[in-house]
Amino acid sequence: MPGRPSVSRASIRNYVPMDVFNLFAEQDWDHANDRPGYRHRRTVIGERLGATLLGGSLYELAPGEKTWPYHYETGCEEWLIAVSGQATLRRPDGERELTPGDVAVFPEGPAGGHQVINRSDAPCRVLIFSSKSPLAVVHYPDSGKVGLWTQAEGYQAMLKTEPKLDYWDGET
Repeated sequence: MPGRPSVSRASIRNYVPMDVFNLFAEQDWDHANDRPGYRHRRTVIGERLGATLLGGSLYELAPGEKTWPYHYETGCEEWLIAVSGQATLRRPDGERELTPGDVAVFPEGPAGGHQVINRSDAPCRVLIFSSKSPLAVVHYPDSGKVGLWTQAEGYQAMLKTEPKLDYWDGET
């Protein structure tokens, strides 16, 4: 999808499975997002380890940056483990500063809304695990949009949530 960078699915499939991945080592980053306010680096580790049912990515955020807009999924559960530095986790009930070793779960639906922010003056790292559903719907309540995501191709569409259409709209 234009404007939404992603790792090439073909390159991920070509990883030779690793026995072990070290979260604290220097990384061979797969992706760097350079959009102001959302600068981060990411390395996909689930596929590197040969995982097929659970995804995992390590994110490193520069000071003052966020991983992505505030969102929640339908069709996907995610877990976060704070690895290093001081990340701030935004949830529906407010914000909480994370320290290394903290774990959070984001269930499907609005109760699982989340965003990671680095308000410190040093980089921070978080590990995100996600269930591997063939289809997920990603809701962005702050910006009033919804994304359709598939495991095979990533984002297929990003749509406004308004105006809502009637089920029979356009049908004869």
